[in-house]
Amino acid sequence: MFKVAVCALLVLASTAINVQSSIWTSKDQKAFAQIHQSGWGKFILNFAELHLTTGGILSELNSEIEKLIGEMEEELAGVHHEFNRRTDVHNREVARLEQEIQDKERELFNAHDFYDNVLIPQGERFAAQLEQLQENIAHNRQTLEQATVQRANDHETFESEVVEHNDAISAIDECLQLLSTIAAPSLAEVKKVQKNLAKIQNSLKKHNQFQIFVKVLLEITVDSNFADQGALRDIVVAFNNLRVELVDSLNQITADEAEQVADYNAQVIALNQEHAEFQRAVVVKNAEIEANTTKQEQTLDLIDELDEDLATLNGQLQAENDDYAFATDVYNATVAEYNKEINAAKQALDLLNQPRFQEYVKSQLKGA
Repeated sequence: MFKVAVCALLVLASTAINVQSSIWTSKDQKAFAQIHQSGWGKFILNFAELHLTTGGILSELNSEIEKLIGEMEEELAGVHHEFNRRTDVHNREVARLEQEIQDKERELFNAHDFYDNVLIPQGERFAAQLEQLQENIAHNRQTLEQATVQRANDHETFESEVVEHNDAISAIDECLQLLSTIAAPSLAEVKKVQKNLAKIQNSLKKHNQFQIFVKVLLEITVDSNFADQGALRDIVVAFNNLRVELVDSLNQITADEAEQVADYNAQVIALNQEHAEFQRAVVVKNAEIEANTTKQEQTLDLIDELDEDLATLNGQLQAENDDYAFATDVYNATVAEYNKEINAAKQALDLLNQPRFQEYVKSQLKGA
């Protein structure tokens, strides 16, 4: 019906009611002006004039026009219905998008928080721990090297002291052997004993505890008369006492050396065990650093992905709002146009049912 009416409107566009006729009041003319602003209102008046002048019945005309108004009101209701449906779709879509945006923003915040407040501090802590382990390893190796050097020096000192003790003991044994075979020693034999004492003194010059014995023996041999058996026995006793002291000292430094070797070996074992533990800890720490680095990269990738998702969702929301805004503008314009046409049609219908309109049509027929 609507399309047919449009076609009729084009056909009847050349027909025009003479609004300047004296039959119309100023109020009627004002109504004509308003009606003529509407294509449907103008169409109805022209159609009504044509219908009546060709012998048509007013009631039939009213029925057709009311039917036309009804169709326009029905179409307007359809426009309202479609817009309401579009509004429901829009509201659901906006609610969905806003919820997804909120969820993405929360995910993005959590990802940033995890990266900034967990992964970064954790990575820095792992790096510091690895650096400490490397320092521990360096200190461990340095300690082992120092202990090894010290052990070599101590062992060298021990061997030197062993040689010195053995040389002194050999000299004493030689003196004792010489003294045991003489009854009235010659000057040469006495000199030999004194020479051995000098040798002993030189061997033990680093050992202050033995210097007193050597000094006494030197004085005895210088002043003693070896023919005096009592003096000779005193010298032999003194030599024996010195020998005992030297043997005890040799045994002690040997025992000390053995203890130091055991301590060194134990220290080496402990340092190597500690070094192995540090090395294992380095392996574990490197694995933790690698895992942390991988997690950082994954989290940054996730942040990029969430940023893209969020941009897409915001774009979809903007597009939906823009589309709905356009649909709203179209709807408002359409409703306004329909209301204008319907109101004009109703005004026209009201006007053509007035007696003045029928008088105007009659006057037009007489004029014809």
